[in-house]
Amino acid sequence: MSFYERLIAETADARAEFLAIPLVRTATQSGATRELYVAFLTQAYHHVKHTFPMLALAASRTQDEAYQDALVEYMEEERGHEKWILDDIRTLGGDAEAVRHGEPGPACRIMVGYTYYVIEHVSPWAMLGSVHVLEGMSVLLADRVADAMKAVLGRQDDNGFSYLRSHGALDQEHVAFFRSLADSIHDPEIQRLVIAQSKLFYRLYGDIIRDLGERQELAHAA
Repeated sequence: MSFYERLIAETADARAEFLAIPLVRTATQSGATRELYVAFLTQAYHHVKHTFPMLALAASRTQDEAYQDALVEYMEEERGHEKWILDDIRTLGGDAEAVRHGEPGPACRIMVGYTYYVIEHVSPWAMLGSVHVLEGMSVLLADRVADAMKAVLGRQDDNGFSYLRSHGALDQEHVAFFRSLADSIHDPEIQRLVIAQSKLFYRLYGDIIRDLGERQELAHAA
């Protein structure tokens, strides 16, 4: 079994728990309100804007040249994606400037803060846990959410969904790249670290989605 296959197998329970979050099931099957979708994009903006500096930090902290090269390649791919999110928010009638100058929710702050901490104080390889979860869930779910949202909003084009579409099922190059990178890891300690961090990032990212679900419930109750 390759390390990538082992990673998938050993994080199966954490992934299933994430996919069982009620808002994940609802959004992929029947979409959500425009307001909730903009709220999701808002939280996405506040963690995606940190992806480039997080990758840069990890690259600066590793002595492994192959890993460093892979992180630099990720940096080139991920740079500026937060601008696409602001464009989507603006297209959907949201206040992109308010989002840009605003603050993320508590769960998003915790995930972002933890990512910086674990790269700096535990291991730069921990960044792969974040990449595996956020990229993997995007490839699995983004197109389904975009399709469901288009139906809810009655839109015929992909305006407002550029971020989701760019990270959807067509983003197979990133999947292949991550798999190749994972399979190049032979150190048992690093393998254990990446598995453990992936499980944790499923929880941390899931908490962002759970917060959005709670916000929706409060809005319905008001």
